[in-house]
Amino acid sequence: MKIAIVKLSALGDIVHAMIVLQFIKKHNQEIEVDWIVEEAYKGLFEFHPDINKVHVVNIKKAKKRKSFFLFLNELKKVRHFGKYDLVIDMQGLLKSALISRLIISPITLGFDKFSVRENLASIFYNQIFNYGYDENVIERNVALMSFALGLNVSKQEIKNKSPFLHLSRKHLNVNLSNVKRNILLIPGASHISKCYPVSNLVELTTLIDANFLTIWGDQKEKIMAEEIKTQAPSVSVCAKLSIDSLKLLISQVDLVIGPDTGPTHMAWALNVPSITLFGPTPGYRNSYATKINRIIESDSKVNPHKIDRNDNSIKDIDIQKILQVSKDLLSQS
Repeated sequence: MKIAIVKLSALGDIVHAMIVLQFIKKHNQEIEVDWIVEEAYKGLFEFHPDINKVHVVNIKKAKKRKSFFLFLNELKKVRHFGKYDLVIDMQGLLKSALISRLIISPITLGFDKFSVRENLASIFYNQIFNYGYDENVIERNVALMSFALGLNVSKQEIKNKSPFLHLSRKHLNVNLSNVKRNILLIPGASHISKCYPVSNLVELTTLIDANFLTIWGDQKEKIMAEEIKTQAPSVSVCAKLSIDSLKLLISQVDLVIGPDTGPTHMAWALNVPSITLFGPTPGYRNSYATKINRIIESDSKVNPHKIDRNDNSIKDIDIQKILQVSKDLLSQS
C-alpha cells in the first residue's frame, strides 16, 4: 500500500502530525509513506526512516509574490508526484485540500466540514472523518490516521511515543556546557501575543544556575534574542539555525522553555523536557502534556477556532510557576 500525507505547514503543526508515522509502521511495515510539505519545512523529514519520499510545494511563495502563474505551476507539479492508494489531508485548509485532490488516487480522505477551520475544504474529499476541531490536535491526527488504516492507538501509546525527529550528525558549534545544565529559551512565535515578555525570560536566567541559550528565526525574533543578551550577557544567542541544526540543538539541551511555537513542540517530539507557555492559544489542544513536557497556561478564556491577537495574557503567567516547574524537570534528569 502506498499513501500520501498532506501537511504543508507550519513547523509545529507538522511536528504534531509526524507522530502518526511510527504508528503506521508499527501497524504495517510494508506501507510506503510519502509526505507533501512546503519547501521551508522539508528538513523536518531528513533521515526519517519511516518516510519513503518527500514532495515539496511552494504555495507560500506564490501567495507572497501574489503570482497566480506560480500558483498554477505548483499545482501542476502535484499531478506528477505519482499514484497512491490513499491520500490523507491532515491540514484541512482549502490549499491542502486542493493539493490532496489533485494527487492521483482513488481515495482522498480528510476531516468533514464540522471538523476543520475552513469548512469548504471538505468538498475536495471523497471520504470524510468527523473529529472536533477543538479537541487535542495530536489526538485528532492519530484518530484520522487510525480511521484511514484501521489502527488502534491509545492515549498511553501517544504519551509513550518514540522520539521521531532524526538527526544527521552529533556535533553543533554552539555554546553548550559540560558542567551546568543547558536551558534553551525561545522568545519568538508567530505573533507577539503568543510571546512571553523578554524581561521575564531575563529574570528567569537570574533564578536558575544554568547555561542559557536562545534562538531566533526572523529579524523580529533576532531583536528579541539580542535584547535578552543585552540584559543577561551570559546568555548565548545562536546563529540562525537550519531545521537540521535546530533538531540537533534541542536534542542536546536539558530543558526548553518557550511559547506555543514550532521549536518548543520539537522538544516534545524529541522527548526532551520542555515547558510550553500559553496565552491566546489553548494548551489543552495545542500540546501534549507528559511527565517531562509541561504546560503552563494563562487564566484567559481561549477560543480554539480563532486566536485573539489582543489577548496578551501570557505576560501574566507567574515566573515563579515557571521556576518551580523548571526545577522539578531538571531534578528528574
